Amino acid sequence: MPERSAAPATGLDGLAGPPDYARRAVSAVFTSAAAVVGVPGFDDTLGLPAATRVCVFMVDGMGHDQLTRRSAHAPVLRALLAGDRGAATRVIDAAFPSTTAASLAALGTGLAPGQHGLVGYDVLDPDRDVVVNMLGGWDPAIDPARWQPHATVFERASAHVPVTTVSQARFEHSGMTRAALRGARFLPASSLHAATAAATEALAPAGPHLLYLYANDLDKAGHRHGVDSVAWEHALEEVDGAVGRLLARLPRGTLLMITADHGMVDVDEAHRIDVSADPALMAGIRHTAGEPRLLQLYLAPGAEPAEVVTRWRERFGRVAWVTDRRSLIDAGHLGPVDPAVAPRIGDVLVLAREPVAFYDRSRVGENPLRMVGQHGSWTPAERRVPLITVVAPGPQVKNSGGTGRRRG
Repeated sequence: MPERSAAPATGLDGLAGPPDYARRAVSAVFTSAAAVVGVPGFDDTLGLPAATRVCVFMVDGMGHDQLTRRSAHAPVLRALLAGDRGAATRVIDAAFPSTTAASLAALGTGLAPGQHGLVGYDVLDPDRDVVVNMLGGWDPAIDPARWQPHATVFERASAHVPVTTVSQARFEHSGMTRAALRGARFLPASSLHAATAAATEALAPAGPHLLYLYANDLDKAGHRHGVDSVAWEHALEEVDGAVGRLLARLPRGTLLMITADHGMVDVDEAHRIDVSADPALMAGIRHTAGEPRLLQLYLAPGAEPAEVVTRWRERFGRVAWVTDRRSLIDAGHLGPVDPAVAPRIGDVLVLAREPVAFYDRSRVGENPLRMVGQHGSWTPAERRVPLITVVAPGPQVKNSGGTGRRRG
């Protein structure tokens, strides 16, 4: 197992600070976009260019560090990162933990996870004392609108401007959509080519419009093969092609915002640790949840968080931060935490700092241990995501002489 030469002895020493959810995190993307297109009640805290139409392209798993390192496979994105076409790039934070459920919910609501309540890939439902999934496998006993009761940005915006989501058909009625991305007209698309065509067609009519375009093939390639794989390169090339098509076809003056929900870390098979194999380590732990790189531990009655923290630090303190719920809340990483949300957070949390991952094989089975790319913790590679903003020049058309010109 890899070790740091000077690991901190206690707490969250050395962990990056919490996101600025209002100004430099994924939670500010849709709220600022809504303000730009004229929706009352929102502030453009990102300082975006003026536009009547905004297309937010969310690329699942495209961390800033991975994108810049592999940008040779993405010539359009590489040019935008360099400022081509007047593009601007900044680095913003994912939501905490750096996982799709937390970040997409922050994007869709404009709220921190401590408010929207999707505080991990899977978390404890304290009312029933069962672990529930927040992404692709919502428990049918949970009403997403009650789990996340705050109005979404889409719900608030749709009273004033057209709001559209373009994504895979299977996400239209998913628990995630109903919890945090509800309120938009949904256009299904089976591929990135179909998605870009649907997005450009939806934005063609004059007038303000807010559109959300979601793609997850890059994330899937990273999980299965790693971010240093040929498969990840190919998926990035597909994303780059989609950006190129959007720039070529979006109506003139449309603001294109390209961002992501988290980055990723490749974890060697030797460093994928089955914690359930050690009964002494698991003593007093009732449930496990979260992500392999941010494991959440829920304790049995009578178990002391301080004792569990000490035990896990003794075992993993050189490769992970180990802390308790109160310390994490006080550090501000989840933003303000509503009383109803607090019991969903683990009593003890294990945040990987090195390229390791923690699994409870007795709960999750064998398949998750086969995944190469992982995320959830708060290292730079996982939390830093790009925000590229560029105003589309408009489609090229041919004049009577056969030369290309920009349509005004």
